[in-house]
Amino acid sequence: MALGQMMSNHRTVRGLQQFALCFSVLAGFCSASCSRQDCIGTPTQIPVPTATASAITPAPTKTNSSIDLPQTDEGLPGAGPIRRAEWFRQLWSERKTHWLNRTSEDQQAIVFLGDSITQLWGDDLGGSFPEVHVANRGISGDTSRGILIRVNEDVIALHPKVVVLLIGTNDIEEDTEPRVIAGNVELLTQTIERALPRVHILLCEVFPSSASKHRPAATIRELNGLYGALAARDRSITLIHTWSVYADENGDAKASEFPDLLHPNAAGYAKWAQILRPELAKIGKRY
Repeated sequence: MALGQMMSNHRTVRGLQQFALCFSVLAGFCSASCSRQDCIGTPTQIPVPTATASAITPAPTKTNSSIDLPQTDEGLPGAGPIRRAEWFRQLWSERKTHWLNRTSEDQQAIVFLGDSITQLWGDDLGGSFPEVHVANRGISGDTSRGILIRVNEDVIALHPKVVVLLIGTNDIEEDTEPRVIAGNVELLTQTIERALPRVHILLCEVFPSSASKHRPAATIRELNGLYGALAARDRSITLIHTWSVYADENGDAKASEFPDLLHPNAAGYAKWAQILRPELAKIGKRY
């Protein structure tokens, strides 16, 4: 055998010996640190520490602060109930999404703020005020605290000169004390007035309903009395007497105007419009 060939074979054998030694060391390392299944025939992975279920903090659900209903009461102004049933969450988001697209269009409109009584009057309030621009910002099921937390986008952002406010009947159904409801309304009106110093707020008395609707006349009267006291000490607020014009001899709603003893029919809405027109005229509007 030639010398060059012998040296080549020697280098080959030595290389094989070194490879075998490396493989032996590697195999020993794998057997000590991981299972055979992990180390043979599968890609090498860096072990990831695992945590027990109790140590894992779920990521918060993402919400759009201008559209979605806050998930908890934490950090929110006011007191009392905020409804969070799924139907209400969906309606809240749908209404606010629709209004967000109308912010520019509804600038300086007369804003009607409230719950289902306002919402069901329709976007144009049944054509009751054809000579002015109106913006319906009612959400069915809403409460005094609910409108308080949406006042910036739904009222102040529109820069209205007049706000027509009707709220409180759903708070009463939720057994909220009248002083708490009135406190929310006062905080609401103060918030609007600070942002819009020349605004006029027409605060409507809560309409009569029925004890069968968990809205007893005595509680409605008490709340309306607190609304009257608020209007008496705030020059920006005018109290609209929308209880006595609807109430029967027992202080309840009349079926002829409130078929379900809660929501007005066409005749009931026509009476509300009739009450509002002269008050709006005093503010310089023509009806």
